[in-house]
Formats: sequence, C-alpha cells, structure tokens
Amino acid sequence: MSLDARFPAISDLRARARRRLPHFVWEYLDSGTGSEATTRRNKAQIDAVRLMPSILHGEIAPDLKTSLLGQEFDLPFGIAPVGMSGMIWPGAEQLLARAAARANIPYTLSTVATQKPEDLTDSLGPNAWFQLYPPRDPEIRKDMIQRIRTAGFSTLVLTVDVPIASRRERQVRSGLTTPPRITPRVLAQIAIRPAWAMGMSGRGMPRMRFIDDYAPDTKGLPSNKHAGYLLRTSPDWSYLAWLREHWDGPLVIKGVQDHRDVARLQSEGVDAIWISNHAGRQFDAAPATIEALPLIRAETDLPILLDGGIESGLDILRALALGADFVMLGRAWHYALAALGRDGPGHLVHILKTDLEANMGQLGLGRPRDARGRLLPDPD
Repeated sequence: MSLDARFPAISDLRARARRRLPHFVWEYLDSGTGSEATTRRNKAQIDAVRLMPSILHGEIAPDLKTSLLGQEFDLPFGIAPVGMSGMIWPGAEQLLARAAARANIPYTLSTVATQKPEDLTDSLGPNAWFQLYPPRDPEIRKDMIQRIRTAGFSTLVLTVDVPIASRRERQVRSGLTTPPRITPRVLAQIAIRPAWAMGMSGRGMPRMRFIDDYAPDTKGLPSNKHAGYLLRTSPDWSYLAWLREHWDGPLVIKGVQDHRDVARLQSEGVDAIWISNHAGRQFDAAPATIEALPLIRAETDLPILLDGGIESGLDILRALALGADFVMLGRAWHYALAALGRDGPGHLVHILKTDLEANMGQLGLGRPRDARGRLLPDPD
C-alpha cells in the first residue's frame, strides 16, 4: 500500500507518530501550556477563514514558486525551528536540512537543537536559517553569530516571544527533564517504543550541544528550564539594534503578535515579520496568529511569515489570503519523521504540495498569493 493511501493527511502522520514515540517525547512535541486554549484557538480561527470557489476558469497549471528575502523558493512554506529536534527523532536536524535542500524551501535550526550549526554544514542547502534565543553576554553573541555565519546560515531569526520559561504542564507530568535523564519511568516509556530506541542507540541522550559550548554546567536548574536559560536574556529594543548592527544578512523577528510593534520594528531595519505565538507553548491567552495577521498586514509592506494552526495546503492558502507571504510549520515535520523516518519529510512536502494544487484548482488560482482575491469578508 502506498504512503498516499496510508497517510493522506498530516493527521495520519500525527496518529502514527504518537504510536511510535515514547510518551515523554510525544508530550514535549505535542503539548502547549496551560489548558492549551491558544493551541486550539490557532486551529479554530484558521478553520473559520472562508474562500470563494471559482467556476468556468478552465484548466489551471499552478505555479507554487514564491519569492522571499531575495530568494526564490519552490513552495510557499518552510520548516520552523523546534528545540531539541533530535530528541523527537534520531538525526532530525540533518534529515530536515537535507529535505529542505531537496525541496528548495527554508530550514530553520534552533539555538537549542541537539546539533551545533557546524554539524549541519554538509547537509545545508542555500536556504539555511538560524533561530536565535538571545544570549545576554555580548561576547557570546558575537561568537555565536560568527559560528552561525561560517556554518552556512544566511538568515537570522530572533525569537522575541519567550521572555521567561513557560510551564508546559503536560511535559512535567510526563516525567521529562531538560536535558532528559534516564529514570525508571522514562526507561519504561522507551522500552515499548523500539523504533525510537534503536535510532537513539549509540547517540547517547540528546543534549543542546551548541548551548553546552557556553554553559556546560547545568546543576541547580529547575526541571522546566534548560541550559539556555543560563545564557539567555529577555531582549529589548537596544538588543535588536545591536543585533541589526552585527548581522549583515536578512534579519527576521519571530513572535510578533501586536500590530502596534510593527512600525518600530520596521524602523529598526528588520527584513521580515514572523507572526507566531510559539504554537501555544508560551502564553495561553494569546490571540490566534491568524487573528493577528490582518492588523499586522495593514501596518507594513515587509514580508510576513506565519505559523500556528497550519495543518494542510488549504490552511496555507487561508494564511496567504489574509496577507501572509509565507507559512512555516514545525510540529508537522516532526510528526512526519516520527511516523515514517527519513521518508517522512518528503511525504509531508508531497501532502502539502498536492493539497495546495487541488485547492488552487477549486479557487481558480495560478499562484498561491492570488488567494487574496478569493477571500470572503467576515459576515459580521
């Protein structure tokens, strides 16, 4: 039976991933914070966006190529950063970087990944982005930036929506610590997930190896905080100005939710706005990202990226219809890896691409960005 027949949607990959991952890993990947109202809100508000189908438009040959930050991508979506990616599936960072290079889409490595920037140099395509959790010490910042640039990352993404650690209660209940520790409870969860266990054998328990170079001693940290919090600061506007001065490539600000911040971000010289609420993992009273999009779009001509609640090609079109230029997914890529291993990312590209094309045909669209012309007004 083909992958298409067995796993036609992201929901199918998610269901299989849950069966193949140890419980503590699943809870890390799938959970939000609080009651997870923001996670649910992201999806509910995406589902509420309606588009008008088209008739008698003849045959459509969709062109999915999308320009962003001076580059042309083959598709209007990419891979968002996920911390501890290599804990979710063995070798995740390399697998995703190679998949992105093959598909000609951006791949974003997290500061708190299980691999260092240099570990991925041979796997990176021309569209490698790096997501920065802001270190406090200027000398550490300079060293990190130099290493990121030398490793082959062309775009820097500053995350601004994690001023402090969130609680993520599901993770706590699962027995997960950061970095993971082998306890009898964790070992029992691993023992019944042989595919994950075999993949991890010989690798050792995953760690944040880039962070370890700067903060090797994590003794005394509470279980909901990792070594990155020994280095990290909550950035302010002067921090952004420093970063803009020291990074000479495209600079993207991730975690924007309030349209009132946009004018100043633009004046500080950022190159793109990334609307994100951290997939509901930080603050459980945040607006859905799709709710924030129209107001932010009205404030700027800068490129806008969006994540949160995206589960199909149709959802990508909905975001583009409301003003996004590009869409990023994080969890979905890891569902795909956990479900299908190295074949997962390519199959996810196929799912999203074919769903985009099918829905563009229904809407009579030749290009994804033309979805703005098919948006139905809010009935209110």
